[in-house]
Amino acid sequence: MYGVRRVSVAGKHLVQLENKNVRRCKRYYSAPLDQTEVEVPFSNGRNLRLSSGRYAKLADGCAVASLGDTAVMVTAVSKTKPSTSNFLPLVVDYRQKSAAAGRIPTNFLRRELGASEREILSARLVDRSLRPLFAKNFFYETQVVCNMLAVDSANSPDVLAINAASAALAVSDIPWNGPVGAVRLGFIDNEVIVNPTRRELQESILNLIVTATKQNLVVMLEGSAKNMLQQDLLKAIKIGTKETQHVIQSIDKLSKACGKKKRELEMAKELSGEVEEALRTLAGMRVREIFMNYTHDKLSRDYALNDVRTDVLEKIRANYPDTDVALVAEGLNDLIKKVFRDLVFEENVRCDGRTFDELRNISCQVNMYKPLHGSAVFQRGQTQVFCTVTLDSQQSALKMDSMAMLTGDGVKEKNFFLHYEFPPFATKETGRIGPAGRRELGHGALAERGLNPILPENYPFTVRLTSEVLESNGSSSMASVCGGSLALMDAGVPVSSPAAGVAIGLISRFSENDTKHMEDYRILTDLLGIEDYMGDMDFKIAGTKKGITALQADIKIPGLPLKIVMESIQKATEAKAKILDIMHDCIEKPRVEKKENLPVSQKLELEVHKRSKLLGVGGINLKKLFLQTGVQVNQIDDTTFEIFAPNQSALDEANEIIQKWLNTERTPELEFGGIYSATIVEIRDIGVMVTLYPGMPPALLHNSQLDQRKVGHPSVLGLAVGQEMQVKYFGRDPVSGLMRLSRKVLQSAALR
Repeated sequence: MYGVRRVSVAGKHLVQLENKNVRRCKRYYSAPLDQTEVEVPFSNGRNLRLSSGRYAKLADGCAVASLGDTAVMVTAVSKTKPSTSNFLPLVVDYRQKSAAAGRIPTNFLRRELGASEREILSARLVDRSLRPLFAKNFFYETQVVCNMLAVDSANSPDVLAINAASAALAVSDIPWNGPVGAVRLGFIDNEVIVNPTRRELQESILNLIVTATKQNLVVMLEGSAKNMLQQDLLKAIKIGTKETQHVIQSIDKLSKACGKKKRELEMAKELSGEVEEALRTLAGMRVREIFMNYTHDKLSRDYALNDVRTDVLEKIRANYPDTDVALVAEGLNDLIKKVFRDLVFEENVRCDGRTFDELRNISCQVNMYKPLHGSAVFQRGQTQVFCTVTLDSQQSALKMDSMAMLTGDGVKEKNFFLHYEFPPFATKETGRIGPAGRRELGHGALAERGLNPILPENYPFTVRLTSEVLESNGSSSMASVCGGSLALMDAGVPVSSPAAGVAIGLISRFSENDTKHMEDYRILTDLLGIEDYMGDMDFKIAGTKKGITALQADIKIPGLPLKIVMESIQKATEAKAKILDIMHDCIEKPRVEKKENLPVSQKLELEVHKRSKLLGVGGINLKKLFLQTGVQVNQIDDTTFEIFAPNQSALDEANEIIQKWLNTERTPELEFGGIYSATIVEIRDIGVMVTLYPGMPPALLHNSQLDQRKVGHPSVLGLAVGQEMQVKYFGRDPVSGLMRLSRKVLQSAALR
């Protein structure tokens, strides 16, 4: 079933070696020496191809994943000497190359510049899929680079990048407990679609990426849904996890065929038993007392733990001067984490005194400041977000570049977008304030996916929602969903139903990295910041009372059984309903009575021949209108215009001005075939502009209709501005609506 093909080239002689347990491949490829390729069969017949050995042979590992005509190459390189950091220094770079799609970048320099938002979000997908399977003591700088070789208009490259990265690490000599496999899932007509095309995704109510490892253990989940029912989502996750096993088995075949022997890691330094015992004696009970003091808040608990750290490190340094201080600090952190986790199992109470299913205290308020179109403050424990909604014309929609359309969902422009800000004062810190970083982009994109399904289609305004985190102690992205939903209703946006979000955590016990057979676990509803740091999972789920709109699972252990995934989604659904009830007490439904400062828009139907009165020469009338009233007029088609005003009074003023333009001096009835006196108002290369009556928009009398002789320029006839002449009127052009005038026909009549 899983064919492994190694092809060697010697002149024109091709030799193909097949695995005896697989069907013989019918196609023969001319490939470079030592290239090995496997094919991953999916249930729907859309097979994925993985290969290694052709490109980037100096890298520790390289693999290419192809689906349809989309191909992604991923390389993995790791240093041979450990870094001084006490965490995994893994960097994932994902680059969208315009050349891969046969395009040229549209920026001034016509080359790829800094990473775009989509590139950063795709890199985060790959990072979160790989990181949990590295060993705890792996502190070697590692870089995974994802390059698009070719992109078609049907298959997205992000899932291919995850699978190619898994294969690159598997065939490399980098120690890694993979492989993992990833699939994208859609849901159309109650049927789960594996690796749907871009066109199918537009019809699907689900866009979910599932990454899993062996034994059906889930490593990462990320997706959005259009109010999808819980049971349908669970069905999709189960099918997706099963399909990933085909990818994993194929990567194992590829690794056996051409993989390198894994390098030996340097043994990490360990504390002596005497120092470990001293740490337990000096810190164990003190840390336990801090975590059992349920009156502590975020800051007081952190201060108390820092005091213990400082005191213990000073005593250890005094009593054991030859011991590495950094190693002691790491050992103390491990002890604090162990005490925290053990207390969860022993006391069945969390560090803030809550039960496992209990929510923090929630309060919310809307309509904060008069100038804002919509605003809300959502507070959950010590997490606080301030959300604002701004409505603008459709011309303010976010235009997507061609590469974003090809590699995303095909949307050309977005009339709803959410911007998430996390300033350093939210955690009582100092630091950089500037453009959004990788974390802020990821959290903002998740919150946007959680709210997008509840917005109305064909809404006449562009909606910008900002969420600024003022305090943070966990789940700020899900608080943004709650606060954003309240702000949208405060602005009068007709959302289908309010949405809320909650984060679910996990504390588990297992041995020898065997997460399939867990000894014990506790699922935590409404995650605290310290529970996220000390725990094993951060599972964020957003949705309405009816269904789910977005989810994102960050799993820190080497895979999660499906049973725990299902339980977590159930816990989130129950918590989400409680949060929505609290939000309902603040504001029940979208505001019906519009605020005075809300923008308004209306359509203006105009006859074709009156467009010039509205626009003026070179559009000067519309420019004047905008400067005087702030009102924008945008043309939709030949006869329809959209008027956007910042408020109702500005719209009323603009309507008065427009009506004056359209109704100034009643247009006289012109008779077809009638002869009129025309006044020249402008000389052009192609003719003269004339008026037949005062206030008339100038009409063109073309060179071909000026004289019986051929005229190259009106000046040869001695014509000048202000001169009058007789012309004949032949009605209006049925297509353009322009006047048809002629002076030539009158001359021919005189000659006769």
